[in-house]
Amino acid sequence: MQESLKGRIALVTGASRGIGRGIALDLGRRGATVIAVARDEASLAPVCAEIIKTGGQTVLHACDISNVTAIMSLRQMITDKFGHLDILVSNAAMMGPRTTLGQITQAEWQAVFTTNVTASWLLIRELGPLMLRAEAPRAVFLTSGSGSKLSPGRGVYAISKSALDAVVRTWAAEAEATNLRVMLCNPGPTRTGMRAAIMPDEDPMSLKTPEEISPQIVRMCLPGWQENGKLYDVPRDKILEFRGPA
Repeated sequence: MQESLKGRIALVTGASRGIGRGIALDLGRRGATVIAVARDEASLAPVCAEIIKTGGQTVLHACDISNVTAIMSLRQMITDKFGHLDILVSNAAMMGPRTTLGQITQAEWQAVFTTNVTASWLLIRELGPLMLRAEAPRAVFLTSGSGSKLSPGRGVYAISKSALDAVVRTWAAEAEATNLRVMLCNPGPTRTGMRAAIMPDEDPMSLKTPEEISPQIVRMCLPGWQENGKLYDVPRDKILEFRGPA
């Protein structure tokens, strides 16, 4: 039997499609009130409707998480409506251009880092205090194996994920003495639109769907989860320690 999340407030970025959508639906099915966040309100409406259809509760909030004013408005909404935040799932990301580091423009570089790194830092800065008001707050940040691999042609994405890993591990270390638990998650190859765009020759039917892997990710959102500052690798169903040079 799945552990209930009834009464817990959960925020999911990039909730309108792909892995974010799968996580939002699973959180809703388990009883959480899901704050579904994406840039486009119209794209969020079907997800919210499905959460409600399965008996869950949801708040639709269109928000550009790369905009500090928008994040501050999101924080105020949560403060006014709920007073705290139990669960944060930072999933929104962008791939950026497939090109070499010597060819990428400054604007393209900044756009990827703003979405993949700076936005997560803004969520930490603005929503972190609301999470510390909760009894057993849990935060999960979606990363990628690309962050620890050489990725010719996809360097800016890989570099941004490596930077995200450092940001999240730093917050986890800062939160060690609190009830907050912070994790990174590598979902692995998943049947999403982003994956199809970067791997056009891959058979999508060979990949797991977001709905299939979301229960594994949602486990880290449960009050009983105690690991902190580590990486959960979905394909191997394994928690990995980060290790520096010997």
